[in-house]
Amino acid sequence: MTPHEHGLAAIGDTGLDRLPEAMRGLDELALATTAEVLRRAGLFRPGVRHAPEQVLDRLRVAPRHRWIARGWLRALVEEHLLRRDPASGLLHDLSPTTPVAEVRARVPELCARLGYPPAVSAFFLAAAERLPALLRDEIAVQSLLFDAGDTAAADGAYRGNVVNTYLNAVVAAVAAERLPTSRRARVLEVGAGVGGTALPLLAALRGRDLEYVFTDVSRFFLDSAPGVLGGDPRVRFALLDVNDPAATPPVPDADLVVAANVLHNAVDVRDVLRRARSWLRPGGALVLVESGRELRQASVSMQFLMSPAPGARPAGDGDLRAGQDRVFLTRDEWTAELGAAGLHVRTALPPTDHPLDALGQFAVIAERPTPHPNRS
Repeated sequence: MTPHEHGLAAIGDTGLDRLPEAMRGLDELALATTAEVLRRAGLFRPGVRHAPEQVLDRLRVAPRHRWIARGWLRALVEEHLLRRDPASGLLHDLSPTTPVAEVRARVPELCARLGYPPAVSAFFLAAAERLPALLRDEIAVQSLLFDAGDTAAADGAYRGNVVNTYLNAVVAAVAAERLPTSRRARVLEVGAGVGGTALPLLAALRGRDLEYVFTDVSRFFLDSAPGVLGGDPRVRFALLDVNDPAATPPVPDADLVVAANVLHNAVDVRDVLRRARSWLRPGGALVLVESGRELRQASVSMQFLMSPAPGARPAGDGDLRAGQDRVFLTRDEWTAELGAAGLHVRTALPPTDHPLDALGQFAVIAERPTPHPNRS
């Protein structure tokens, strides 16, 4: 089977044709909730116009989260729920949206359709209820995502749902196909987080001679990962910050570098991809899992995790995203950046004409070329 076929087999009969509708339902939650926040702040009364920064000032948005609020305004304009004067840039006439209570009532069913457990729908609803406080940095989104240290919501966001089950099966199939069997294979995972990719990948490679290096920038995840991974003796753990130019990978000449939902955090994505290339042996592969667009629902929940620490440079500040208030690159942009970093893209999944593409996430497999022998 191809990696795509492995992915489809992993999710089985999940009502694929209904997935785009479910994503649109969560988009409606984001739009209705952000519009409600604006109305409760007394903004966009009839006949009143506001500059975007005036809106952010009225909401008392913390400096590090202002990019998120600007994204809300753009989304409302794009959905024709808010009007922007083309000459002045002033915003006005906020239209009615689907009632928030009606949309929130549908969230558990929409999340279930997408394969998310109840903990994820509870997190989405908790974040929606606390948006003004999140914007003002009065509470941290981590306190909602990891309620009392519970990782159920984060686990559900990165493992077990439809799109991540598909993508993890794709990654596992690529690993099984590409990793050598004549010697111990070396895998480096960066930004491994809650183990959402490591767990299914290691399970698929059960019995293989393997050195798997699980890395993250956070000690919190490194401390919890051994329990999640069941004490697999093939795994070791190390701190690694992909944005640190001096960072030395804890495994040389990796056969496979796995980066799932992490490289969008790069300050300069091309620089990070060049370092990732240097961590691979010639012929080795980078498997990249990413979102290819700014997801509406993420803008009122998970995006708060992506705001820079006070005083730190934001993601994308040194690359093509600079000044655009976005963190995600499109498929085409990833292809271009991988090529500029000296990596050859072999495939990207799911296909763009497949219903899974509506969920906004994809896997890219890129290879470090093997030098041609000297023919002189």
